[in-house]
Amino acid sequence: MPFPNPVRSFATVAGINSTQQQALHKAAKRILPFSFVLYVVAYLDRANVAFAKVQMTKELGFSEAVFGFGAGIFFLGYVLLEIPGALIVQRWSARKWIARILLTWGLCSTLTGFITRPGHFIAARLLLGLAEAGFFPGMLVYLARWFPASFRARAMSVFVLGIPISLLLGAPLSALLLEVHWLNFAGWRWVFIAQGIPAIVLGVVTWFYLSDWPEDARWLTKQEQTTLRQARDGDDHYTNQSTSVRSVLCNRVNLLLASALFMSNIGITSYLIWLPSLLQKYSRSSSAKSSLLAAIPYLCATFAIIAAGRASDRSSERIAHTAVPMALSALWYLLTLVQPQPFGMVLTWLSLAGASMFAWVPTFWALASTVSNESAAAVSFGLINSAGALGSFVGPTFVGIILSQFGSTAFATLFAAASLAIGAFCVTRIRDPRTFVMPNDQT
Repeated sequence: MPFPNPVRSFATVAGINSTQQQALHKAAKRILPFSFVLYVVAYLDRANVAFAKVQMTKELGFSEAVFGFGAGIFFLGYVLLEIPGALIVQRWSARKWIARILLTWGLCSTLTGFITRPGHFIAARLLLGLAEAGFFPGMLVYLARWFPASFRARAMSVFVLGIPISLLLGAPLSALLLEVHWLNFAGWRWVFIAQGIPAIVLGVVTWFYLSDWPEDARWLTKQEQTTLRQARDGDDHYTNQSTSVRSVLCNRVNLLLASALFMSNIGITSYLIWLPSLLQKYSRSSSAKSSLLAAIPYLCATFAIIAAGRASDRSSERIAHTAVPMALSALWYLLTLVQPQPFGMVLTWLSLAGASMFAWVPTFWALASTVSNESAAAVSFGLINSAGALGSFVGPTFVGIILSQFGSTAFATLFAAASLAIGAFCVTRIRDPRTFVMPNDQT
């Protein structure tokens, strides 16, 4: 599939002049594909535990509760350093800090392949979360420096596209690695080792490839640098002009966005972590084949993200483009509980659920980017994503407990679907910040 061109027809949609179009084309061509690759590697290293689960838990004797806690504790580590990491990107250097993040999380992911007991697994996942903390909000701050709000959903859709693509690629790659036993290491160990190495390599590349600001980019002309800076500065007419940490943390829109992401991530992370296991249960296939089947929902999600980002920018609407897919994902996930039904129908519901779960992500973050101006964006993104990371910890932990105590996939599915529905409701309580100017310290 060719890499999507997020600048296509942008001039028609936003009415930009030729100089602005040229500057955006160059920035998109330079930054977005590389950002996409970084997020592919990032998400693969946090989600590959789902593909390794069956072999790993069998060899090391993990219960569902231990696995769920270990999978989720990654996000607890992520929460601890989320806002500080985003602030470092804002106030120091995105290029240097993101390079550091890549190097350390690559090492932590690789070392997970050498664990031998539950304590090692939990510690490795916690360290991985600490190492990666600040990457996502830092990249959002970075992208907001380069692309105006009217273009941001499409720009962020290319970045967020890394989620399903990483899982789409990770499914067959992990299936292949699960079948090997090099150096007397089980296949699940090679899943972690082999997939951690690219992050280390990209950490070195990032140091030399990225430019912190348009003004630092030697590959732009002076006029193009000025054009991008003016487009960025022009966004502040509808954003919250207060830059204090307190005003950002207490802002009603930020709190609703944080609540929405907290609840929705409970459902999404539970879906991601247990998808291969669910497919194995319903299809009665091997762990390698179920990993391959998991690629189908992520392929659907890939097209959903592209379509949703373009549609949202075209209509300049964010709320419905976020809330509706979020609510639909809960519905599709619930329909997997209808029994009896053939495996093909279960796979259809899971694929629709996966597509809907990811379709709203670029519009959600485009909406979040309009709440605070540039100087407050790091705290805003850090707060919202910290809440999301906390939800990603709660989801697998509670689902693991449900499965261990009750052995009921139905209860776990109901829990995840209800979380997604509540997240959608939180989004509907938000007014689009671009339609008004919020007073300083409004709560």
